Amino acid sequence: MHRHSRDPNVAWRDLLLSPYTVPADSAHSPTVDRGRAYMDTTAEDNRYRTSTENQCDSESLCRETPFQTKQDQVRILTLEEATKLENDSDLVSEFKQLKLEREAQKNWDLFYKRNTTNFFKDRHWTTREFEELKACRQFEDQRLNVLEAGCGVGNCLFPLVEEDPRLFIYACDFSPRAIEFVKQNPAYSEETCKAFQCDLTKDDLRNNVAADSVDVATLIFVLSAIHPDNMHHAVKNIYKVLKPGGCVLFRDYGLHDYAMLRFKSGSKLGDNFYVRQDGTRSYFFTKEYLLQLFSAAGYEEVSNEYVFRETVNKKEGLCVPRVFLQKRWTDICLKQILIMFYLLPTMMGKTGIAKNPKYLKLYNHQRALLLLASIRICDP
Repeated sequence: MHRHSRDPNVAWRDLLLSPYTVPADSAHSPTVDRGRAYMDTTAEDNRYRTSTENQCDSESLCRETPFQTKQDQVRILTLEEATKLENDSDLVSEFKQLKLEREAQKNWDLFYKRNTTNFFKDRHWTTREFEELKACRQFEDQRLNVLEAGCGVGNCLFPLVEEDPRLFIYACDFSPRAIEFVKQNPAYSEETCKAFQCDLTKDDLRNNVAADSVDVATLIFVLSAIHPDNMHHAVKNIYKVLKPGGCVLFRDYGLHDYAMLRFKSGSKLGDNFYVRQDGTRSYFFTKEYLLQLFSAAGYEEVSNEYVFRETVNKKEGLCVPRVFLQKRWTDICLKQILIMFYLLPTMMGKTGIAKNPKYLKLYNHQRALLLLASIRICDP
């Protein structure tokens, strides 16, 4: 939630040219981000390559618009889109749903067997969207511990390490094959990374990551692949390894994303939950659902917004809406952390702080994160 110094006339011109113009009675104005255009290849764009419908060479034909809008309200459907979702009420049989759950790891392993490391492109946009990943640059002696939950083959991991070698990244994935690809990458080094296989819904992260040791955890297009009944296990699992004041950076599919509208009849598993032809699954989130999910696990919300973009297929003459949900969470209210950080030396003295391990960790390891937190809290 940073202040943007832009010409308001330019901003509103962009919005008027965008299909995501906010209704006149809206209480919230979207933020227009005209950063470098990027293609979020963890989204459904690359799946067009193998689809018999709307085939698209993502390298030359699919491009996103050079800006994105962020706002609090879900995308409004057209009449045709609303009718399609309303008519798509038949659910996959319980027998098949149980089979999909049992074979979830197998299906992701087969996905990586077919596509190896060629399906997703590297994510060079994460530090632009999430400044917490750049926090340790504020201090020469700061080394940020990052957990990438659902790392795939390292499309986020390796760009981060390349950009800042001082990071140490714990990278885990559901698929053993994906982890092998990570370890085979020439850029992989045990000095900066630790990759391991993990089912976030069952395996205790503390078997590989020390409790209260992670500054920043990322959940980028990961939680949507987990059955909604099991998502709370993954969220609580991550909570166990976060430092006091550590945060979770989240980006995933939002309600009414075009990928949701493309599913054919017979693909629906439940509310906002679908299965692809390869057996992998995808959930489409609302802000309210995520708020309930993370709050129940003990997190405090820092920011919460829908991200609207467009993907253009020049060959087919299509311009389709993409909707993602982007959030930041922390395990302790940031205002409480700041109060503790600035007032405790006066109230307790250095000896009192030293006797409390959690307070001591904040002073020794969290200075950079607290700096960013203070900016967000004080910035209107």
